[in-house]
Amino acid sequence: MNAELDYDLSTDQWQALKALRSGATQGRVSSSFAVEQLVALGLAAVGSEGARITPVGRKVLVRGSSRLWEDVAA
Repeated sequence: MNAELDYDLSTDQWQALKALRSGATQGRVSSSFAVEQLVALGLAAVGSEGARITPVGRKVLVRGSSRLWEDVAA
């Protein structure tokens, strides 16, 4: 298990990360506060075209998806 990719993200943060993965700009993400938190964690970055997911954010999203499925199954 890679501890550097284990993040305890809130539901809003997971949703924002998933939205950024699909190319949503910060204006289309439901929680700009969640995006700010993702930027602070290094999982997202803000540029001239808005927020985007970082390579680390993409890895966290892929790694965390199995935990999200466990939550749904519970």
